[in-house]
Amino acid sequence: MTKTTTPQELRHRWANGLEIALLDVREEGPYADAHPLFAITVPVSEVEAKLPALIPRRSAPIVVYDNGEGYAERAVPRIAAMGYTDVSILEGGLNGYARVGELYRDVNSAYKAFGELVEAIRGTPSLPPVKIRELILGQGKDDIVVLDTRRFEEYNTMSIPRGQSCPGGELLYRVFEAAPSPDTTVVVHCAGRTRSLIGTQSLVNAGIPNKVVALRDGTIGWTLANLPSLDTGKTERVPQPSDEAVRRARAHATSWAEHVGVPIIQGDQLLSFVAEQDERTLYLLDVRDPSEYAEAHPARFTSAPGGQLVQATDEWIGVRGARVVLYDTDGVRARMTATWLLQMGWDVYVFDYEATIPAYLSQPTWTPAVPSSSSDKGGITVDDLKTLLADKAAVIDLARSPVYFKGHIPGAWHASGPELVQDLQTEAIANGTGSIVLTSSDGLVARTNIGEAHKALKSSSRNVLYLEGGTAAWIEAGEPLETGEANARWLSPPIDVYKRPYEGTGNDREAMEAYIEWEHQLVAQLANDGVTRFHVVGNRHQNNS
Repeated sequence: MTKTTTPQELRHRWANGLEIALLDVREEGPYADAHPLFAITVPVSEVEAKLPALIPRRSAPIVVYDNGEGYAERAVPRIAAMGYTDVSILEGGLNGYARVGELYRDVNSAYKAFGELVEAIRGTPSLPPVKIRELILGQGKDDIVVLDTRRFEEYNTMSIPRGQSCPGGELLYRVFEAAPSPDTTVVVHCAGRTRSLIGTQSLVNAGIPNKVVALRDGTIGWTLANLPSLDTGKTERVPQPSDEAVRRARAHATSWAEHVGVPIIQGDQLLSFVAEQDERTLYLLDVRDPSEYAEAHPARFTSAPGGQLVQATDEWIGVRGARVVLYDTDGVRARMTATWLLQMGWDVYVFDYEATIPAYLSQPTWTPAVPSSSSDKGGITVDDLKTLLADKAAVIDLARSPVYFKGHIPGAWHASGPELVQDLQTEAIANGTGSIVLTSSDGLVARTNIGEAHKALKSSSRNVLYLEGGTAAWIEAGEPLETGEANARWLSPPIDVYKRPYEGTGNDREAMEAYIEWEHQLVAQLANDGVTRFHVVGNRHQNNS
């Protein structure tokens, strides 16, 4: 009989800082409609692809739930087959949890709620979009800088006038390069609220001499204020800081981190953490810019840019209550990121940027295996697929729907991973005679869902196969793709990705207004929930410029 965990037991572990991972094994769309605070979204069809990074310790306690769809019961044996030893189902599922705890909307909700809490307690300075535009138009380039704290790709999609890309984790590190004069006003913004608030408060906390303000409600606020259209395709970035700019930033970061109580560790303590990783989940994260990480990084450290890590912690850290070690090469970015993680209740440490990473850490660590029973049969090559297509094979794409929409194998159908069995029984597929070939972006999700496809076709003699290397292999072989709405074929409605009202252009006005209203209500919801372990640190009442 499958082990269960009660909602009360789950909440007790959260409230007391004990390790627990809560997995919502539905698609992202339903997850974004309602989920417990620290739940992370891992659809049942993607557990093999996602869990190794999110839950690196095989004995970490894992709780899975759904909303009555039956996904949780299917997820447990798949997770156990990967080597995880403590897997249970949340008693009562989503409805059971709702009787004792708050349900949250959207994605990365816990950390957006934390941003709202920071503003409520610290009074993070902000100005409405109309006032920001007046500042931009009324001051020279040396009097004001506009720093966009989102990922460069988001900035490139749309940005406000005079904006430069400076992702949140880079703000203090680069601010004295962007604004060397203390008389320059610094405007910080994102698309909505969280990264604006955290970025602005980071600079305020660090005690830089400049006036710092957030663009209230970000680019959403700009749009809702009916200001001129946002710029698109911009590529301006704040450059790498000079040695003097880094020195200044480090002094501010060090002072603030000491005030917050961020522990700095050396190689011997890091080794002790690694020695304990079978008993205590450990995350080693490099918070520098991804381009720096790609150029060189210490083995075993994962790229987790600091600003995104604070905004979307659950995309890197799956086990609430785990131990986290941050790394940089400058003494600024890891310290500032750690100050926020510590306030969010994480057991976080910074590896001393002047210390040497122990050579032992270059050795490989344990990675959960993909069960051989579901992955060692049925693989075919691109050439094999081309032959099968001539014989009426049906290609089923399990990639996320935006990826499928952007480009898929000609004739491929998009299926929901969790609903694959049902999708393969639709008339469009069930009436076919050729082979069924699963694909996904890199082939892993297709490979690990062969068993599910066999369940759907157990009374059929049709072959069930998967494309080795997935659609990436098809592209690498120089084969064509189909794109666009006219060539999209949906076996069931695509609910695998939540449409974020703060990303991209052309968002519905009502959705943007509702999103901002929802963010404003999060502090009250946190207060009613009572399990966060959030604690916002007050000012030092000193300036270290």
